[in-house]
Amino acid sequence: MVRVTTGTKETVHDITADCERFAASAGGDGLLHVFVPHATAGVAILELGSGSDDDLLAALRELLPADDRWLHAHGSRGHGRSHVMPALVPPFATVPVLDGRLALGTWQSVALVDLNVDNPDRQVRLSLLKG
Repeated sequence: MVRVTTGTKETVHDITADCERFAASAGGDGLLHVFVPHATAGVAILELGSGSDDDLLAALRELLPADDRWLHAHGSRGHGRSHVMPALVPPFATVPVLDGRLALGTWQSVALVDLNVDNPDRQVRLSLLKG
């Protein structure tokens, strides 16, 4: 299990290195399953560091505004949007592993996506199905 502190603002947090270490320790070929056991976080595979992470957050802000429209209304303003987000950015991803290495594309990374500013402590569960 990987623990991530996301802080007090919306974030796209790179967990690729954690996934790489886990895959290397397991060795061999298989499928790495990445899962966040939270109702308000997701996992995305995308290019990071070139602005795509900020673009993702901007798109989610546009699709899911932090306002008072949400029926799920406890916590900070717009908290209900965080509970809708996993329908758009699911709480899981599967990555092929070849010879203990993630078989990601050249610019792909694995990221935890978190809009919930009320809970900065996150867990990421990693498992490998050998194949």
